[in-house]
Amino acid sequence: MADMPLAGFVVVDMSTGIAGGYCTKLLSDGGASVIKVEAPQGDPLRRWSASGAPIGPGEDGALFTFLAGGKHSVLADPAAADDAALIDDLLACADAVVWSPGSPLADEPRLAADALHAAHPHLIVAAITPFGLHGPWSELPATEFTLQAWSGGIVGLGRGAPDRAPVYVGGRVGDYLSGSYASAAILASRMRVLGGGAGELIDLSMLESHVMGLTYYPVTYFEMLGRPWRDSRKLTVPGIAKTKDGLVDVGCGTAQQWFDLCAMTGHEDWIDEDAPLTITEQAGEKSAELYAWMAERTGDEVRDLATAFRIPNAPVASPDTVESLEHFAARGSFVSNPAGFRQPDHPYRIAGVELRPASPAPRLGEHTDRYRNAPGNRRHAGLIQDRLPLSGIRVVDLTTFWAGPLCTHLMALLGAEVIHVESARRPDGTRMIAGVPMTEEQWWEKQPIFAALNTSKKDMTLDLGTQRGRELLHRLIATADVVAENYTPRVLDHLGLDYSAVQQIRPDIVMARMPGFGLDGPWRDNPAFAYVIEAAAGISWLTGYPDRNPYEPYSLGDPNAGLHALNAVLLALEHRRRTGEGALIEAAMVDAALNIAAEQIVEYSAYGAVLQRAGNRGPAASPQNLYRTAEIDEFGRADSWVAIAVATDAQWQALRGALGNPDWAVDPELATAGGRRIQADFVDEHLSGWCRERSGDKIVATLWPAGVPVAKVMQPHRQPELEQLTARGFFEVLDHPVNAPVRFTTMPFQLSRGPKPVHAAPAPLLGQHNREILTELGLSADEITALEQEGVIGAGYCG
Repeated sequence: MADMPLAGFVVVDMSTGIAGGYCTKLLSDGGASVIKVEAPQGDPLRRWSASGAPIGPGEDGALFTFLAGGKHSVLADPAAADDAALIDDLLACADAVVWSPGSPLADEPRLAADALHAAHPHLIVAAITPFGLHGPWSELPATEFTLQAWSGGIVGLGRGAPDRAPVYVGGRVGDYLSGSYASAAILASRMRVLGGGAGELIDLSMLESHVMGLTYYPVTYFEMLGRPWRDSRKLTVPGIAKTKDGLVDVGCGTAQQWFDLCAMTGHEDWIDEDAPLTITEQAGEKSAELYAWMAERTGDEVRDLATAFRIPNAPVASPDTVESLEHFAARGSFVSNPAGFRQPDHPYRIAGVELRPASPAPRLGEHTDRYRNAPGNRRHAGLIQDRLPLSGIRVVDLTTFWAGPLCTHLMALLGAEVIHVESARRPDGTRMIAGVPMTEEQWWEKQPIFAALNTSKKDMTLDLGTQRGRELLHRLIATADVVAENYTPRVLDHLGLDYSAVQQIRPDIVMARMPGFGLDGPWRDNPAFAYVIEAAAGISWLTGYPDRNPYEPYSLGDPNAGLHALNAVLLALEHRRRTGEGALIEAAMVDAALNIAAEQIVEYSAYGAVLQRAGNRGPAASPQNLYRTAEIDEFGRADSWVAIAVATDAQWQALRGALGNPDWAVDPELATAGGRRIQADFVDEHLSGWCRERSGDKIVATLWPAGVPVAKVMQPHRQPELEQLTARGFFEVLDHPVNAPVRFTTMPFQLSRGPKPVHAAPAPLLGQHNREILTELGLSADEITALEQEGVIGAGYCG
């Protein structure tokens, strides 16, 4: 494994649970040596099964086994002097440590994240906590469920139906997002260390990860346009629908796709380009006819037609069907774990770069004697430098919409020079989607999603349909370290810009391609929006009520893909640093989604269990649900909710005490999670009655200080009202030459060595940097003027 990009990078894992486990899995898969330090009780995840499958003595749960593959385990009691010395030796010889609260190790004051950073200045210390290390909420309890509520992710994109409570996204996806962010932050910080810098503290807030992954820049949207993205829950139509033989997801993300759906179903008469209604509203009016049309056909018939019409579509995968889907079978998307179950392969493929194959997980304490008797080489801190982690890296950004721009946006915020290439005739799609009328002056500069995703970037316009435009792009690529794109594969193939062509321009280039379904396989050329990616990967399967079709999360697929692509780019850049060789990255959106939905296939193949959606209930807490409060919401509806999730028996006792120990709650059978789960309806009935008489603020003020995980279900554009986000400076206000100053999210982690502020500049105007970049490429002022006159470049929309 010496050829892996992170070979020799030593990471001490002092975390418990999914977020830290997934972070260190990504690092281990890249070749890092991960030493998992566990207290004598071991990581509780060793005993976990979402289906409740029995785990025998000396055995580990399948999810733990998946996440811990290739790692080592050291058992240490922090109260024992010899073990304390062992931990100190491990930290002195490591490059990074991943830390989370709530274990006997983390509870030891000298092993707190701040203390580790102070005692070991060479270390990259990544702390993964619910709310961040500091701030008014830093010590308060939370679960995945309550974090989704606080973030606005439960209601953020209007998921669900208005006749029931909104629903969270199933599968603890936020934990995986947090782990992915932590891995990327560590890899970026490592680049700063390799440049001669000292270590630093990475303070990651899981709440902020949820904001970034489960909502769509709602604060920027609201402040720029004066209205929320959605003001009510609406089913996506057709969305996930029943066919003769199962469930399929067919969606319309653009007006053209709605028109094509009308034609596909034989209803050209529905097409009205001047309709005052949105395409969602138009589809909603025709929902009965659309559902009836789909119910008369098989899933294959519906999907074949949708594919022919270039309408995004996918089967809705379940744990027992996902591996058999033709695309995944053709691509070998699943591999065998040495323990015997099946798991997703890596979330990205990097040609010519070795990643660790599925490997055995360590037994508890298996490697303790090895490290006690043979300590490694002690590390020394470098000099503290002001350079940003990715300074000196130039990125040619050919991406559009969300997944690709998020990847390159994070690179820009971390110091890379990112040049976003658009066309004045066909600009980035996010300049077109917010409904700003074309009658407004410079309407294309007033789109909040583009504004939020492209701060700190430069912008250049090139008409790649012209020979001259392609020649200039080639000259730009010759100066770059990274090229990133997220079109369907046929687009770049048509332009003659596949990896072999780009490599001829710049032999050591890192090229990140982010197609929805990959560069091969039967679904290769299918258009991919977030919702079909979520359906195909199984994320949708766990979202919604058991007696209804699943709901589309309709958010997660894009940012999750961009985040995993960033991890892959950073691995490829490290490979280039070591070898001088470039690399082709295939970061398919669906491969990233399969990895954060891994628990489903892992549980099914290990235990034969098909995990099911259960509304707002879940396997990790009981009770867990949304409860209506006494308030009328800002839209005039009795639609205000709180989330309560009791994850431990101690929290149940705290809840009972906070309620005043009512008679209904003192039943001894409710003292255990199993007993509460059996009587879930009974518990919910009483909690619902109690909450219905109180405001959300009153409920939170009663339960949270007592130690009960609780949250108001926030409208996402109200995120700035959360005092924890304000205390951490999560939003920064930026001026803009066209738009009024508004707030923008930063990153869900803070680096102790910056950037501060995070945003270096607002999103660029269309073609703003044409002259600057073309002059650098050697063109004269007259030549640039001629390009403008010929329409090869442009400084405004001319579609």
